Amino acid sequence: MSGSPSRLEHRAREARFWELLRQGLGHTAACDAVGVDRRQGYRWVKAAGGRNPFAHTPRSDRYLSQEERLQIADLRLGGAGVRAIATALGRAPSTISRELTRNSAAGGTYRPYSAEKQCRARARRPKPRKLDRVELALQVELRLVRNWSPEQIRDDLARSFPNRPEMHVSHETIYQSLFVQGRGHLRADLHTHLRTGRAIRRHRGEPRRASWSKIRDMILISERPAEADDRAVPGHWEGDLIVGTNARSAIGTLVERTTRYVMLLHLPDGHSADAVRDAMIPTIQTLPEHLRRSLTWDQGTELARHKDITLATDLAIYFCDPHKPWQRGSNENTNGLLRQYFPKSTDLTIHSPERLLEVAAELNGRPRKTLGYRTPAEAFEQLLSDPKQPPVATTP
Repeated sequence: MSGSPSRLEHRAREARFWELLRQGLGHTAACDAVGVDRRQGYRWVKAAGGRNPFAHTPRSDRYLSQEERLQIADLRLGGAGVRAIATALGRAPSTISRELTRNSAAGGTYRPYSAEKQCRARARRPKPRKLDRVELALQVELRLVRNWSPEQIRDDLARSFPNRPEMHVSHETIYQSLFVQGRGHLRADLHTHLRTGRAIRRHRGEPRRASWSKIRDMILISERPAEADDRAVPGHWEGDLIVGTNARSAIGTLVERTTRYVMLLHLPDGHSADAVRDAMIPTIQTLPEHLRRSLTWDQGTELARHKDITLATDLAIYFCDPHKPWQRGSNENTNGLLRQYFPKSTDLTIHSPERLLEVAAELNGRPRKTLGYRTPAEAFEQLLSDPKQPPVATTP
């Protein structure tokens, strides 16, 4: 065919592109080396889900070979039993027993060439995908557009369809369908509803480094009451800022450790220490006293006025150790969720207080596994109505 040479050349370039990536060349350099535009390289990576489709994986020795199947047939004809065959081949008896059970003909006759053919047919990829089922794909899509995570979707489907295993799906299957073209019937644009909004997987990079400054009279987290650590006592909060383009705009985030309830601080005039103080005080004052036990923050200078906040709200404030964001794990996780609504490198001042309330309400309305599949809003409402019976998260 006239188009075959150009198609073969295209495949050869793609194979060379992947080989250069494997050798450690950068994406742009690899595209330049094979003579294609960077966008074409991106399309290759996206279509393959970030994995080299030309990588050859030799057949593992853990699988029986054609020669071994011929030996099994000969020994079987000679009257040898399963253990004798296993000893002769240096295999486990269970391997031989499974081979004879799965690949023998209806009458019990073992034919080695037929067995090899059946084995290769079972190993052929791709196999039918779980999300090829239109009903299941629709249920997943309905939850994705509500910005649920694949884990939340997995758990909710198991609860909604307890007696229909065909309607159950793992979170990894959902990710694969979104990241790899041709792996299910989910719409190609649904990746935008993931927390990261990415269309392909990326390796975890180095954590972002921040510049830490000394804040006067700060009390470190090591002095925080032990009751805050196990989340059994409500009213302990974690806080931080998410920042916009060139750190010129920001939104304050507060997360209650027991319920994962979120409140957002509107900072239209910047995120100086005075601006954060003026936004936080009225927000904290909306809480009853039993929900104002402590606040844990990093050592950012935006909380330099922490003593003013404590004086006005009677809220004790503690500071994390430098470069240890896991000491505010719930808040770090929440900030990641919020980036779905407030992307990096954008101007955050365009969001009104009403928009912040809307986003907080959506996050607080998502069912959480750690809360026994209740929502943070439901758990927080229980704290307000019955403070003597606080909900306890199942994970720290």
